[in-house]
Amino acid sequence: MSVHDDLTSAQRCLDDLYRSLARLDKQLGSGGLEMRRVRMDADHLRESLALLREAASGPAAAARPELVTISDTPYDISLWTDSDDEGLGARDRHAP
Repeated sequence: MSVHDDLTSAQRCLDDLYRSLARLDKQLGSGGLEMRRVRMDADHLRESLALLREAASGPAAAARPELVTISDTPYDISLWTDSDDEGLGARDRHAP
């Protein structure tokens, strides 16, 4: 199966879940905390499935950030001559 087919199948199952929840809502009533939680979880599933569908339809290369290569060579020591040591302050000053 392709990703599109799997997403469509998951959408059908989610639609079945919503229909079942509507029937349960009629039988049990919508005032209970448990029913509200189940509906909220189903809504989250619907949002997540929409995000998956959106991600699957877009180009895969656009979703990946560009990698930046960092050299292993040491930095020039002159970059740190007038810097403060984090938490310790400057070299020529004393903490209060």
